Amino acid sequence: MSGLPGRFSSAVISENKRGFAAVIPDIKCISPKEGDLLRGRAPVTTAKYLVDYCGAPLLSVVTEQKHFGGSNKLLFEVVQNTNVPVLRKDFIINEAQLAETAELGAASVLLICAVTDKKNLCMLYEKSIKIGLEPFVEVHTAEEMELARRLGARLIGINNRNIITLERDGGGPSRTAALVTAGPCGAVLVSESGISTPDDAKTAASAGANAVLVGTALWKARDMGEMYKSLRVNFRGDKFCFGR
Repeated sequence: MSGLPGRFSSAVISENKRGFAAVIPDIKCISPKEGDLLRGRAPVTTAKYLVDYCGAPLLSVVTEQKHFGGSNKLLFEVVQNTNVPVLRKDFIINEAQLAETAELGAASVLLICAVTDKKNLCMLYEKSIKIGLEPFVEVHTAEEMELARRLGARLIGINNRNIITLERDGGGPSRTAALVTAGPCGAVLVSESGISTPDDAKTAASAGANAVLVGTALWKARDMGEMYKSLRVNFRGDKFCFGR
């Protein structure tokens, strides 16, 4: 992969240069742990609100249908109705899904170490780059972080919860704090799942995460806009080493 960041990483880095850890809202209809998150709200309208009124510089959209209530249609409509880079979150395991992701207009695609083998992950990583998608490599363990390092991943998500159990466990930002120092210098690191409070966001950012990806906490908040703003915490610039 080129040493230059993709659109998704660039949006994170721009937030970091402004002094903040980026907050990535997760457009997710259902949580396997919490149930219905929409509660009658339109997800595309909410995505527009987060971008236009809250200032979200990028978005994540869950397209997995069975457990999370997502769809390809949802991703396409979010891309069409917002002007920020969008990550597609799903269980991506084959090349056809990559082509589909690019056609839907996503800037980045989630590649989860835990749901495929090393050989297939490497293939998906390389193919993503070839078709213009920025691979977002998700890790949950030290071994997976080492695999991401060997891949040369420049955009890495640390899932604080176990995706194999559909994130029903109680993991939090301490997982990020434990793994972030093993991430390659130069990579954009995102703390995912279990970010429920400003203190959680501060823990992740203080450890060195460039961004936090937040879904359930935003959707459950009494005031989503205020919750978003409270999660936009200061970023430790001394850990900013992209491009060095």
